[in-house]
Amino acid sequence: MKMAQLDKWKSVSGQRRKWRYFSEDFRRKKVEEIDKGQSTVLEIARAYQVSAVAVYKWIYKYSLMRKKGVKMVVEAKSDTAKIEALQKRIAELEQLLGKKQFQIEFMEKQFDIVKDQYGVELKKKASGKRSFGTGKTGSNTDTK
Repeated sequence: MKMAQLDKWKSVSGQRRKWRYFSEDFRRKKVEEIDKGQSTVLEIARAYQVSAVAVYKWIYKYSLMRKKGVKMVVEAKSDTAKIEALQKRIAELEQLLGKKQFQIEFMEKQFDIVKDQYGVELKKKASGKRSFGTGKTGSNTDTK
């Protein structure tokens, strides 16, 4: 193969691009979402990582509304919109998780500094003797 032909099989990161196949039923559903106004070509292209050109080919092949020139308006959310909302939520949670991890590492560093400077252990140990306030009470405990 020539070098130019090799480049077309590689993605930006230099790895081989994976070939995927979308079933006819799946493509018809996505075209139906576009026809009903539940999603846009760009939303579907981004959500499923396909080119907009491929989505337009699906529309050309499967859309009855496009052939008639009719566009229906439906207010229900599509699964494509739900996926985008969930991806945003995941990003928010990952950011929050990163913040919490930073706080934990900061606290652990403070504990280490206190231990080094004052010789006091602030961290709880998972195994060890129980303190006096935990455990079962005996039946011979005097409460008078």
